[in-house]
Amino acid sequence: METLIELSKKMPKTELHLHIEGTFEPEQMFAIAQRNQVALKYNTVDDLKAAYQFTNLQDFLDLYYQGMSVLLHEADFYDLTMAYLKKVRSENVVHVEIFFDPQGHLSRGVSFDVQIQGIYNALQDAEKKWGMTSKLIMSFLRHLSEESAFETLELAKPHLKWIDGVGLDSSEVGHPPKKFLRVFEACKNLGLKVTAHAGEEGPPEYVWQAIDQIGVDRIDHGNRALEDDKLIEAIKQRNLTLTVCPLSNLKLCVVNDMKDHPIRNMLTLGLNATVNSDDPAYFGGYMNDNYASLINGTRISKEELFQLAKNGITGSWMEDHHKEQHLKQLNILFK
Repeated sequence: METLIELSKKMPKTELHLHIEGTFEPEQMFAIAQRNQVALKYNTVDDLKAAYQFTNLQDFLDLYYQGMSVLLHEADFYDLTMAYLKKVRSENVVHVEIFFDPQGHLSRGVSFDVQIQGIYNALQDAEKKWGMTSKLIMSFLRHLSEESAFETLELAKPHLKWIDGVGLDSSEVGHPPKKFLRVFEACKNLGLKVTAHAGEEGPPEYVWQAIDQIGVDRIDHGNRALEDDKLIEAIKQRNLTLTVCPLSNLKLCVVNDMKDHPIRNMLTLGLNATVNSDDPAYFGGYMNDNYASLINGTRISKEELFQLAKNGITGSWMEDHHKEQHLKQLNILFK
């Protein structure tokens, strides 16, 4: 009989919560640093790998922003994105919805045009070569000001045909979603989808703000929503998808052990939970690793595995005919 891990590897998967800067493997970071003559504070790849150990979100973010520093040219953004796409294609990921953090590059003097051209061209090439579809989500850094977010939106306007949605990431605590209420309103008026990181380290109140005040189309993480029964019902009534990131939760100590991960409870409660890798180079695994960690740690059933994969397809922003195609393939595999 086929094991659940084998089944999880074969099934068509979507990735809805992925920061492209978080796919920076140490070897590639070193190679691009040398190409661009950027000095890293680590002498070897092994020294850099040793730094990929942290105990909280801020420790990770400090390293994450340092890794960004080697990205200077369009080719760098292209190579970073294509390396990720090749990796997940080998894991039967059929559709990706990736975040990028323009403010993290703009502050270093890297233009918006350079960033998005490199990322978008890689996404287009992946579709031409392999039929992998994608959506691009521009994220605002929540530790920065509303003014900075508005400035970034202005820079994005010439490229709106390439941008499908906007998100909100970086340090959550102390930076509630409502801080960016007007920015998100402006984005929605431009026809962009809206999502926000909420309820990872921040309280359930942040999730309430995301759904009631911002009016998000999706919730990134959302773990702490389970602390509030009324909030659970509100998420269900709105049929919102949660983009859950198991290995990220473990690495950042949102959960202390994978056996305690809440994703099965989310499914039991009727929430549209999905599996994603967040920042896989830093958190110890891409999509197959995240599924394997859940299968081994939480003992999810075949039915739950199917539901997670199905939620990933139905909760995506891909076109309906692509959803139907992948759901058909998923149903055949699980018969």
